[in-house]
This record gives sequence, C-alpha cells and structure tokens, in this order.
Amino acid sequence: MNETNHRWLAGAVGVALGAALLAGCGKKEDPITQAATAPASAAASSAAGGAAVPSLAEVRAIAEAGFVYGLPIVMNYAVMHQYVIDKNSGQWKAPFNTVYNEHRVFTPEDTAIPTPNSDTPYSLAWMDLRAEPMVLSVPAVDKKRYYSVMLVDGNTFNYGYIGTRATGPEAGDYLVAGPRWKGETPPGIKKVFQSTTDFALGVYRTQLFNPKDMPNVVKIQDGYKLQPLSAYLKQPAPAATPTPDWPSLGKDAVTPHHDALDALVKLENKVFVETHFFDYLDFALQFAPPGPEEADIRAKLARIGVGGDKKFAFKDLSAEHKAAILLGMRDGLKKVEEKAATIGKSINGWSVGSAFGDRDFYKGDWLLRAAAAKAGIYGNDAVEAMYPMTKTLADGTPLDGSKHKYTLTFAKDQLPPVNAFWSVTMYDGKNQLLVKNPINRYLLNSPMLSSMKKNPDGSLTLYIQKDSPGKDKEANWLPAPDGPIYLVMRLYWPKAEAPSILPAGEGTWQPPALVQAN
Repeated sequence: MNETNHRWLAGAVGVALGAALLAGCGKKEDPITQAATAPASAAASSAAGGAAVPSLAEVRAIAEAGFVYGLPIVMNYAVMHQYVIDKNSGQWKAPFNTVYNEHRVFTPEDTAIPTPNSDTPYSLAWMDLRAEPMVLSVPAVDKKRYYSVMLVDGNTFNYGYIGTRATGPEAGDYLVAGPRWKGETPPGIKKVFQSTTDFALGVYRTQLFNPKDMPNVVKIQDGYKLQPLSAYLKQPAPAATPTPDWPSLGKDAVTPHHDALDALVKLENKVFVETHFFDYLDFALQFAPPGPEEADIRAKLARIGVGGDKKFAFKDLSAEHKAAILLGMRDGLKKVEEKAATIGKSINGWSVGSAFGDRDFYKGDWLLRAAAAKAGIYGNDAVEAMYPMTKTLADGTPLDGSKHKYTLTFAKDQLPPVNAFWSVTMYDGKNQLLVKNPINRYLLNSPMLSSMKKNPDGSLTLYIQKDSPGKDKEANWLPAPDGPIYLVMRLYWPKAEAPSILPAGEGTWQPPALVQAN
C-alpha cells in the first residue's frame, strides 16, 4: 500500500469527521439507528439481541472487524463483476456457467496482470448455482501432464479440487452445488462439491511444457465442459432465478493477480465514498448463508445494518457514523497489511508460506483470510502448490540485475521435491511483469532439465543475470531485468514425504539461497 493511498484515505476520514462536527447529531434514523430499533430479519433480531444503538466507538470497532471479514468477499465480488457481469469493464471474459479458456502463452507484452503464470494457461468458469447445480466435466489427461481445477466460492474458501493430484488423470463428471442444495448424487457423477455461496468460481490450470506445446493444451481445454444438472440428466430445467440488481463498480479495474487490496483502494471514491465497501458487502452476504463460525461477526454487522433484509446504504448514514466507519476501515486496513507482511517464513531469503484453504482451514480467522487475499486472491492450498518468492539474498540485500550477477544452485538430489513439476520464473522487481530478453525465456522448469547442464558433482546451477553467461551455460540462463529482480518458484503437487517443503515454512526441504557471483 503506497503513501498516496494512505493519505487519500486519511483525507477522506478527515473530511467526514469535519462534516460530523458541523452536523452535530446528524440523521436520527439512519440505517445504524434503524438496525438497533427494528432489526432487518429474525436472524438479525436474534443476533442483535435488541441491543441499543451502538456508540461511535462501537461503530468504529464493528467497521474494523467488518472490513477484515468482508475484504475477500468484496474483492471476489469486484473480480466477478468485471469478468462475467459488466461487458464494458475491459476485463469481461464470458457469461455465467461458461468455461473461458486462455489459449496463449504470456509474454512481456502482457501488462494487465502482475506475476503472470507461464506454466499453466488458465481457464475460468464462474457458476451461478442458485437455480440448480452445475456438472463440471473434464477429459482424460495424460498422467505426465499436470492439471487442476480449484473450486473457490464467494467466501474465497477453496472448497474442492479436481485434477491430477485430487482425482487422477481420468475423465469424469463432477457436481458443483450451491449451499442450499440437498439432493442425492445423480448417477454418473464421481463426486459432489458444495459451495458455501450461491456464486462460485472454477480456476483451471493446465501444464504447458513449452511454447510449442500450446496446441496440445488447447485440445485439453476444449474438453473442459460445464452444463446445468437438468441438461446433464436430460430433464426440464427449473424456473430461472431473477437477475440480481448488481451494484456497479464504476470504471476502474480490479483483477485477481494485482495487489488486490491496493487495487480496491485505488478505486478511491468509487469504493470508499460513492459506491462503498459496506454496500458491496451487504449485497454479497445475501448469497452467502452464514456458517457457525460467522455468528459473531454477522451479529456485529447486523448492529450497523449490514447483512439484513434491508439494503444498506452508506450515503444514508449520519455524518458521524460515516466518519466512524471510515476510521474503522482504516484500522482494519492497517491490521490486514501487518498480517500480510508476516505470512510466510523467511528461509534463505525466500518467503515460504501458505494461507489458503477451505472453511475448516480458516476456522473463523478472518484476519488470515483477508491477509491471504491481499497477498494474492485465489491462491492454491499448500498441498496443491507452493510458491516461494524472493527479492533478496539470504542477508536481505535486494537483488539488482543492473549491478550484479547471481547463481541459484540446487545440490545433488535436492531439486524442488514435487510429484508434478517445478519452475523458477523471473519478473521485473519494479512492476512484477515478465522480462523482455533476447532468447524469449521467462522461466526455467523441470521439463527443461534434459537440456540443462549439471555440475560435475551432480548439482544444478541456474545463472540469474541480464547478459548471457556464455553459450556453454546458456541452457541454464534465466535472463534478469536491468534493475530490481523478483523471483517466484512454483512447486506443483509438492511431495508430502521427506524431503518436502511441507508443512509450509517447516518442511525438510528448503529453497537454496541465491549467491552474488560478482
């Protein structure tokens, strides 16, 4: 989060506080007052317990807790809105219940998404599960090629996986149901996955061996199918559900691989003043029946009018309530940033950690969930993939391709321990984009091992520098930028038995430190 955004938010809070002082008590029957005197629903009434109108200090505390709890939910809504709802967003992909395939290899010309993944071209399927479940079908995939389908819901819980690790390489049909579905498993369905929200996302990753392999990936992607359960069973479709009155995001973009919290703040008044964070959260919660661990936070939110049958509108709040909520959001923002900075353990200069999982993984730790979303929404569970990353040497010295050459050496029999494959990708440390270079190489990975040269002792050295290390070493060369370096190592389906990077940050295998070569 940069200082400009902090100053903007502080300024907005200051303006609201000033307005509060000028307005005195403001509106007597704003949504917060109404929530205390007439809860929006029976559930809210029980949760609120007939409590008095919350004090400004309580409103601030509730807003802080609500911001932490709601950040991943609002971020997910923002991405969904742009990808499948707003065709003019500049990010629109496809309608609901359709598989969208990315049929290409990322290059330095791709500047919309930081840290683009050139290992596994993506496919995406946003699902509307309100009327009926969807059947997700996958083709048979060669067991030598890794693929996965991560099922993530509006709570950003990874509630299931299909693919090489989770279900095997065979073809199959899988049912994805919403939180209110209570049917029996239909014939022909291998497994049922139940989302905790009415809208959910399938994130497909299909291994690409090299750029020339893209046509083979396309064939597999073309085999990814999605259809309603009624169509799968050749039965009449149920009545269609009404189209929600989607709150608009405005013209600015949020994409899942940006620093998403930063991107939300960069929406500035579109999110925080005009269209409002808690307006989005209030809207999204109607599609997310609460779990047992959400009772406390939902009760708190009900006290300020968020999450009930009545529509919450920030604009209708009194000036002092607006100020208290903005202050609470600032408090929550600080906590999320501090927590995000502690995710992962520093090992030989690499940050090694994982903060993604299902409802049982988080167990109501909303701060961890928010910090994970800030670090990179829609991340994999540790058992599916690990992502050590570094910008420094082991002693904390920043990596800089304009000043130094570096080596990364894996000792004999100490390559990243995986069941699928591993890679090391180079990014420009200034913008986290791929680096243009004369050999058009953006990563080194395990499928390329046969062309790399090992050292006499059996170890493998990668050369991290902006200029060629010489023809004899070029097979092991990962071209660096002429400036700050950002490296991401990806371990797909990491081995569970020793040596292993698991558990995250505590495993028996550790990524080796980079060494300055000059």
